Amino acid sequence: MNPLCCIAPVSVDYAADHHHHHHQPRSVAAATLSATPEAAPPQPTPPVVSGVLHKWVNYGKGWRSRWFVLEDGVLSYYKLRDGGGESGESSASTAAARVIGEGDALRRAREDAAAAGKQWKPFGDIHLKVSSIRASRSDDKRLYIFSGTKTLHLRCETEEDRNAWLEALLVAKDRFPRSLMTNDFAPVADIMLSTEKLRMRLLHEGLNETVVNECESIMMTELLELHSQIKSQQQQHSVLVDRLRQLETEKVELERTVVHETKEREAHGYVNGRYSDFYSVLSGGSASESDPDTASQVADAESDEDEVTYFDTRDFLSVESLRSASRRRELVTNGCNALESIGDSRSYTAKFTKYPIVERRDKLPEPKEKEKPIGLWSIIKENIGKDLSGVCLPVYFNEPLSSLQKCFEDLEYSYLVDNALQWGKQGDSLMRTLLVAAFAVSSYASTEGRQCKPFNPLLGETYEADYPDKGLRFFSEKVSHHPVVVACHCDGRGWKFWGDSNLRGKFWGRSIQLDPIGVLTLQFDDGEKFQWSKVTTSIYNIIIGKIYCDHYGTMHIKGSSRYSCKLKFKELSIIDRNAHQVQGFVQDNRTGEKVAMLIGKWDEAMYYVLGDPSAKPKWYDPMSEAVLLWERDKSLNQTRYNLSPFAISLNELPLHMLTMLPPTDSRLRPDQRHLENGEYEKANLEKLRLEQLQRQARRLQEKGWQPRWFRKDEDDSYCYLGGYWEAREKGNWDGIPHIFGQSSASTG
Repeated sequence: MNPLCCIAPVSVDYAADHHHHHHQPRSVAAATLSATPEAAPPQPTPPVVSGVLHKWVNYGKGWRSRWFVLEDGVLSYYKLRDGGGESGESSASTAAARVIGEGDALRRAREDAAAAGKQWKPFGDIHLKVSSIRASRSDDKRLYIFSGTKTLHLRCETEEDRNAWLEALLVAKDRFPRSLMTNDFAPVADIMLSTEKLRMRLLHEGLNETVVNECESIMMTELLELHSQIKSQQQQHSVLVDRLRQLETEKVELERTVVHETKEREAHGYVNGRYSDFYSVLSGGSASESDPDTASQVADAESDEDEVTYFDTRDFLSVESLRSASRRRELVTNGCNALESIGDSRSYTAKFTKYPIVERRDKLPEPKEKEKPIGLWSIIKENIGKDLSGVCLPVYFNEPLSSLQKCFEDLEYSYLVDNALQWGKQGDSLMRTLLVAAFAVSSYASTEGRQCKPFNPLLGETYEADYPDKGLRFFSEKVSHHPVVVACHCDGRGWKFWGDSNLRGKFWGRSIQLDPIGVLTLQFDDGEKFQWSKVTTSIYNIIIGKIYCDHYGTMHIKGSSRYSCKLKFKELSIIDRNAHQVQGFVQDNRTGEKVAMLIGKWDEAMYYVLGDPSAKPKWYDPMSEAVLLWERDKSLNQTRYNLSPFAISLNELPLHMLTMLPPTDSRLRPDQRHLENGEYEKANLEKLRLEQLQRQARRLQEKGWQPRWFRKDEDDSYCYLGGYWEAREKGNWDGIPHIFGQSSASTG
């Protein structure tokens, strides 16, 4: 038996005189700690509930399994070692616990907990008294708990487990106030404590009066100490109850404030990033209702995670986490049009315009030769003491695309501009600006995982892309060899996009920094124009290791109408695993007020939040109202080039196009074509030949050579002259040089 069970719940205020006679009863004022016979019996203690739940940690960590224990109105959670390591199961509290869920993760946790043989401290806890518990309306396996300072996002294995957890949490929350918020302990009752039996027993043992009195004194002293401890516990309990009442009052006031602000947003036409009446009609529900779960999978980062200066965003690798925000975005973006699925179940993207379907290739040709990659260091070693201008890097360092074609990759997500056009026509310039910002960020998505460099075009080299399936006609030309400048022009349906690009490179030993020079312009047919410049790009591990790139800096998107945008690309940090983040805001040009926030990652997705989150309280989570703007197509071709399906189509050369293209088109470049076919020896020979020809380009430019399709304007930028597509229709390429030489005719 536990020795503590022998201690009676009695406290004593001892004031007896030690000189009383032994037959006189020792009476003292005492207060029982348990309920008096007239008081109600105590409520039965609910069983402890435990199990494994998936908890959202942060953007870098994503969903992680944690061992949760619900006891006495407190939900505690413990860390699990990845792959089923150490469990946070407390043997004392979970030995007789009700366990929810019997998945593999739970079994591993229980086995590892038994093998560990020791008690683990909780990694965090939530007091249900001051928390709100809600189920997700978009995912039947998810729930979240808001404590006033942080949001705990949880995901169960099944819907039944979620319902069981909800029931247990709500029962604990309802019971907790009744048991703890009552007015202190039970009423105090005076009792008479007699030491007569103790005295008689001691005298029977032959002890003298002095010893008996000393025993009485010892007993009373111990009871007085116990009484003092209980008084202290009562005082602490009172302080705790007062604090909980204060927190409860603040929580109610806070919820009222949030509801009030939500109603104010409704009065201005927006609720959670969408038009209230518009969304209410489409969804059939109340516009004032919000489901933070549909817009956010983030909670406060755990103390052992890296701190980040940017707001964390959702787990993009979770399919179900994308669907709800995507659907919410579709309702706003697509209006009453039918939804078009893009890329099976990954996401849904709304389109206003129907374009024809064009069959394009989905993979590169099978290599005809076995590749023999060569390290850069071996190239440097073999050319020590030689003129580096005459060193030809092997074709193994290239991908089968030119810089002219890479310019067209910036328009992979042109549907964002199509949607921006329609929003502007509906009078919503803010949504147009947000979509243009997402389009500017999306141009970087294709660079992730691309370890090879594109071919440097020859002077006068061109590239055309006629994509009726995207409503685009794109054309680009290399307009300068020193410095290297590439100009492009694209006609969309209802908008035009143009710009030129010049990269200023710096070598830093292990990396190369590329600072872009040039302005990109997007102009809609209604006259509204946006201009921006690209941010800095750095390429790392060029000597040894795995090559990778990063983009960082500030992008200013200047709008000619009411709104402009400022985006900050976060620079990669060695200690920060949460890379590639982009965050910014849209500003009203008239008032200077921040009207919306943008947040996301340039290789994943972008979201927006209406209003200025920096003016919100510290506990405010901007992702609770975030709406999906754009998501990257994550499908890649399994080759060393890591090309997206869109990039794979850029160098495709159908037979009927051989007679239609000018002799300067990149698809006719022999070394690039040989590389795509896996003919590496031929590609190397052709690359060496063309680079020897290219050395004459600077002399040509100095003699007054001018590009065929572009001219400089007063701003020193290159503008499209027009006429290319008309010449293509007629097949008239008079005066167009065969820049690739004699081999260009045999590249088909």
